[in-house]
Amino acid sequence: MDWDKLRVFHAVAEAGSFTHAGDTLNLSQSAVSRQISALEEALQVPLFHRHARGLILTEQGEQLNRTVREVFAKLAMTEALLTESKERPTGRLKVTTTFGFGVSWLAPRLSRFLDTYPDVTVSLLLDDTDLDLAMREADVAIRMHPPKQPDLVQRHLMNMEWHIVASPDYLKKHGTPAKAEDLDTHRVVLFGNYRPPVAEIDWLAEVGRAPGNPRRAVLEVNNLQAMMHAIETGVGIGVLPDYMANGAPGLTRILPEVKGPTLDVYFVYPEELRNSKRVAVFRDFLLQRLHDR
Repeated sequence: MDWDKLRVFHAVAEAGSFTHAGDTLNLSQSAVSRQISALEEALQVPLFHRHARGLILTEQGEQLNRTVREVFAKLAMTEALLTESKERPTGRLKVTTTFGFGVSWLAPRLSRFLDTYPDVTVSLLLDDTDLDLAMREADVAIRMHPPKQPDLVQRHLMNMEWHIVASPDYLKKHGTPAKAEDLDTHRVVLFGNYRPPVAEIDWLAEVGRAPGNPRRAVLEVNNLQAMMHAIETGVGIGVLPDYMANGAPGLTRILPEVKGPTLDVYFVYPEELRNSKRVAVFRDFLLQRLHDR
C-alpha cells in the first residue's frame, strides 16, 4: 500500500468528505477522489459508502483506518523522540487538560515555563473529555482522575478540594445559609450533565438532601469559568475548585464545615515518552508551581 494514498485515505476518513480532506492536504477535491479510487482498486475492496451528505466508512474502511491511525500515531511518537535533543529539551509538547484547569491555572503560568525552556513550544488542548494519549491526540495530560488506560505512566500532582462560594451582593440580598439544609431556600448554580470534567462536580445538589432527591439549579452552565462569573454577579451559590476559589476577590466562601469530594489530580503520559526531556521538565515545572500555590 502506498503511503501517500494511505495519508489521503486517513484524512478523508477523519474529515468525512473529499472536499474537507483536500483543504487539509492542500489538494483538489478531484485529486483526493482519484487517490481514494486508486487505493480501492489496489485493495479490491470499497472503503467508503458515497452519498449526497458525505462519506461513511465501510467495514473494510473502518478496519484500515484503525490500523492507519495506529501507524501514524507511532510514527509521530518516534519522530518526536528522534528529533529531541539529548542535551536539552526541545520540540513541541502537546498538553491536554480540562477547560477549567487549563484556563484558570495552567495558561497563566506557561509564560515562565516557556521562558525557562525557549526551545520547547506548547500546544494546549483543552477538553473536558479524555483525549487518547496512546493515539497521540496529545503527549501528556493533566487529569482529575486516575488514568483508565493500563499503558500510561501516572504521577500524582495534588489533591483538589471544592469550596462553596457566593457573591457578597447575593448574600446581602438573600442571607447567608447557616447549614447545608438551608441551601433549599437559596438559588444554586450547577454544572449539569453535559460532559462533566469530574463525576462529582454537582455534589452541591445532594448535600443536605435525602438521597435521590437533589435540589434543582436556577442555572446550569457547562463551563467553570462561566459558572464563576455567574456566581460573582449574584446569580446564586455554587462550588468551585480551590485553584479557582483561592484569591477570587468577588467571591465569599460559605459553609466551610460542609466538605465536598476531594479529587486526585494526575500527570499522565505514554510509556514511550518516559525518557523524554520535554515531558520531564514540564512535569517538574508543574510540581514546583503546585507546591508554590
